[in-house]
Amino acid sequence: MAEQTLTGQQTVSTPDFASSGLRKKTRRWKNHAAHVLFLLAALFGLVVLMILLADIIHRGWAWLTPDFFDNYASRFPSRSGIKAALWGSVTVMTVTAPLTFVLGVSTAVYLEEYAGKGWLSSLIRINISNLAGVPSIVFGMLGLTLFVRGMELGRSVLAGALTLTLLVLPVVIVAAGEAIAGVPDMLRHAAYALGATRWQAICRVVLPYAFPGILTGTILALSRALGETAPLIMIGTATYLAFTPSSLMDEFTVLPLQIYNWIAQPKEEFRFLAAAGIIVMLGLLLSMNAFAIWIRNKYRR
Repeated sequence: MAEQTLTGQQTVSTPDFASSGLRKKTRRWKNHAAHVLFLLAALFGLVVLMILLADIIHRGWAWLTPDFFDNYASRFPSRSGIKAALWGSVTVMTVTAPLTFVLGVSTAVYLEEYAGKGWLSSLIRINISNLAGVPSIVFGMLGLTLFVRGMELGRSVLAGALTLTLLVLPVVIVAAGEAIAGVPDMLRHAAYALGATRWQAICRVVLPYAFPGILTGTILALSRALGETAPLIMIGTATYLAFTPSSLMDEFTVLPLQIYNWIAQPKEEFRFLAAAGIIVMLGLLLSMNAFAIWIRNKYRR
């Protein structure tokens, strides 16, 4: 075996050099392949979204007129609009957002700051994590049984908002819990060293530090609630209304249900109306997501 002398005591064989070079090439090839794979995975969702947006905008842009926002649903496509559905979605989310935020953050604070590491808190955390993966139709059945029939709220805004609150509450609790758990312990200890009580440390140190993560998780969860259809169909939400809700006990309809109803119509023009409704809903969802990103970046500075 041929050898090359590098120093007075070290020798490296020529086949070892060849083997080492082959391993380096293999590692570089794997690194390059992983880079390409991850890039394709990242671009896949973006490409699908762009194709969806292009198709939807092509179909529905011409129908986004002032009358489209000012008219109620009608059996005539030229007279049909999203006024009831748009205001219904806004009203339901206005009730759902504070309920979800208060209940979700309060539960997360209790689990992370007061409950400790006992078996009971672990059991609660596991059940909350499991609830985050439960299909939305199950929450619709729960809302129908508990709010519509049990509490006799009927097909009202309040019943719909409570059902959507149950749907997204586990997601908010998990997101808020992770944000609170990410607060460095030295900040808590510094607050205690200055004589603060636990509540003062939570209120003035922990929550402000975790606020970007909490708010981002809450807004993303509300974005999911805005696009949900199954639980609202389950509780019997109306698909056609010629008025906007003026109180929590009024009936309501929402954008996803209106779009679903238009797509089920036989006339071709309703497909274009559905595309216009999807543009409006995507605009709301993207605006909420952009607001969440802006909030996160602002409070991280």
